[in-house]
Amino acid sequence: MSQTDPIAELLTRIRNAMHARYNQVDLPHSRLREAICRVLLAQGFLAGIETSGEGYKKRLILALRYSPTREPVIRGLQRVSKPSLRRYAGAATMPKVPGAMGMHIVSTPLGVMTDREARRRKVGGEVLLRIW
Repeated sequence: MSQTDPIAELLTRIRNAMHARYNQVDLPHSRLREAICRVLLAQGFLAGIETSGEGYKKRLILALRYSPTREPVIRGLQRVSKPSLRRYAGAATMPKVPGAMGMHIVSTPLGVMTDREARRRKVGGEVLLRIW
């Protein structure tokens, strides 16, 4: 089955699993998905990442993170750049999340990173998603 937007599928699976209070999500592996999830793990939005299998059967298993009262740590996920309309930003014009309670994830020539990291390194790229 071909996918038009694998990043949107990743976000939808995380959103649905959080809503259903699942402890983990299992999805097909890709290097971009893994890079995005590694940034989410480093920022404290995920509890863990694990890869299993080899070749075309490789899977990505995400451990979701909840508060002590079992509320999801991720309040919202939104795709910014879509296949039909790509969004790019330079280091000086990198968007900020209102209220500074979230972040953007950006794909740059130096790899996938947060908007703060991209501003600090003075590099621009494609704004993939917003999380809060």
